[in-house]
Amino acid sequence: MAKRMILMLAVTVTLLGGLGFVKYREIQTAVAHGASFQPPATAVTTIVAKQEKWPATLNAIGTAVAVQGVTVSADLPGTVARIAFDSGKWVNAGDVLVELDTRQERAQLADMEAQRDLARINFDRMQQLVKEGVLAQTEYDNAIAQQKATEARVGEIRATIARKTIRAPFSGVLGLRQANLGQYLAAGEAIVPLQSLNPIYVTFGVPQQTATQVRVGRTLRVSSNDVGGIKFTGRVTALDSVVNEATRNVQVQATLDNPGGKLRPGMFVQVEIVTGADRPVIALPTTAINYAPYGDSVYVVSDLKDPSGKTYRGVRQQFVKVEGSRGDQVAVISGVNPGDEVVSSGVFKLRNGAAVQVNNKIQPGNNPAPKPEDS
Repeated sequence: MAKRMILMLAVTVTLLGGLGFVKYREIQTAVAHGASFQPPATAVTTIVAKQEKWPATLNAIGTAVAVQGVTVSADLPGTVARIAFDSGKWVNAGDVLVELDTRQERAQLADMEAQRDLARINFDRMQQLVKEGVLAQTEYDNAIAQQKATEARVGEIRATIARKTIRAPFSGVLGLRQANLGQYLAAGEAIVPLQSLNPIYVTFGVPQQTATQVRVGRTLRVSSNDVGGIKFTGRVTALDSVVNEATRNVQVQATLDNPGGKLRPGMFVQVEIVTGADRPVIALPTTAINYAPYGDSVYVVSDLKDPSGKTYRGVRQQFVKVEGSRGDQVAVISGVNPGDEVVSSGVFKLRNGAAVQVNNKIQPGNNPAPKPEDS
């Protein structure tokens, strides 16, 4: 009985050992297969890096400002008797915009002109009497003073009438009318905005550490998508004498021609300032850059080897330094060499060493000056 139990136990142990060995071999095989497994290649597009010459520039966001801009207002109080302009129209310096009621002043002027004429007649008469020695010098002096006082009073009333005829102080484009016929205007009350649009100022801020690169006379280019991408050329005409404590920027003023008044005061514009000679860069599509807090990078396609020593087409991550952009392109100043095959789209799907399959039938935008409808 004991021998039979020992025999059965030995057989059971042998069977269990055999099954365990078989399972162990299966697990070993699965682990080895998993270690050698390669995920399928990721489809990407690529571009061959080429060196280009880009001008050294600074980019900023600016605001268009009128060289001359005012809100035309009433100099003296009065009632609007005539409106001689239309909103939004061009006017020349000196054009009449509004006339205030001057009936009272004109009546006062007629009265004072009569007094002036009488004073002048009296003066002429006394002048003759003085020559004949009939009139005292004191009375003659009083006549002179009376004549000058009436002349001054006439001039004062005429100046008041002129000030109630409100004229354009300079040539420009009018805004929307803010006064109505028959309305009583207090002194200083707004009538209509007036802006001189050609030439026009553009003001923008540059960081204090780069302010030394911006000098009076530097050429710059200004563009805005709101005017169809038209580029304007101008020059830096002034730099502020202080640094803004809140932004640590220096305000810069540029002057540029604005034919047709396409740029309007208050518009946001893109500013590009030429700061020096051309510099060599690698121009890559924006989609090729993998932006990250720890550093920007690209993926370079090359021949790699898997753990078994087999060669495959894969990517290696390469950190780069970018500086500036234009259109669809970004300027890479270090990290990529001319001739490198760089992934231009699909970078968000990649990791270092990943296998790739290049398909360049459809390429991402790489135009340094795209049209607005293509951007």
